[in-house]
Amino acid sequence: MNLVAGIRKYGVVLFILFAVWFAGNTPSVLAADYLTGSGCSVSNVGYLNELAKEYERRTGVKVFVRGGGSVVGIEDLRGGKVDFAAACRGKEAGDPDDLQFIQVAWDVLAFIVHKTNPVDNITLDQVRAIYSANITNWRQLRGLDTPIKTYVSRPKKGLSGVEASTKKMVLKGKDPVSSPHIYPVVSSGIVEQMVEGTPEGFATTGYASARRRKVKMLKVNGITPTYKNIIDGRYPLKRPLFILVPKNHRPEVKKFVDYALGKDGQQFIRSQGVVPLLDLK
Repeated sequence: MNLVAGIRKYGVVLFILFAVWFAGNTPSVLAADYLTGSGCSVSNVGYLNELAKEYERRTGVKVFVRGGGSVVGIEDLRGGKVDFAAACRGKEAGDPDDLQFIQVAWDVLAFIVHKTNPVDNITLDQVRAIYSANITNWRQLRGLDTPIKTYVSRPKKGLSGVEASTKKMVLKGKDPVSSPHIYPVVSSGIVEQMVEGTPEGFATTGYASARRRKVKMLKVNGITPTYKNIIDGRYPLKRPLFILVPKNHRPEVKKFVDYALGKDGQQFIRSQGVVPLLDLK
């Protein structure tokens, strides 16, 4: 019995040593089995999570993606933590020089409120007044007599995709003022969740993800953010959605990007209610 026990004991030890050696000496084999990505919450919720599942169904290659915001995605890619990143803003000063920004779809900025909010329409001048704290109560917009709680996506460093787009396209290059009515959070995903649960909430986010949330998207100058109004050019505030890759990326990453840009991938993006490159130039 002692001999048998000894064989079993040392057999287990040898197995563990072999497993450790195998894990440390076959990264290329394991790496080919999956891809990782992070970044823009609007992209993740809007199309990227489902696109990753569809790619796995077609190829057998698992694609693990998470949100966190465009800045997080870029930092993860810079640090070699992921194979690709998602962003809803273009390249800016301070971004790594060796990143390629590859557009895969279109989005528009949308202004969201709680489902119960009676306000249906807003103008861009009114949005600017909210961010400058000149409008602070829903009564000023023919709503209820209650303070407006404005949630903005603001990472610890850099500009989020929504914040950068809002600053450029809506606020004429200005930042929101510091105000008790404005609440910064770390990503657009959290912004949307806050508005979902806050009757007096207001925020700017992307149409691609807002349409999947339990929120109301306001009309802008009487125009509703819908797929048709976006591709017809009636709804304003159009912006691109990107996948980012390092210039020296793995062949498996190129295959995934090629799928996203190809006919099948673009049609799948359309099936998610997000505007592909095919439908809008």
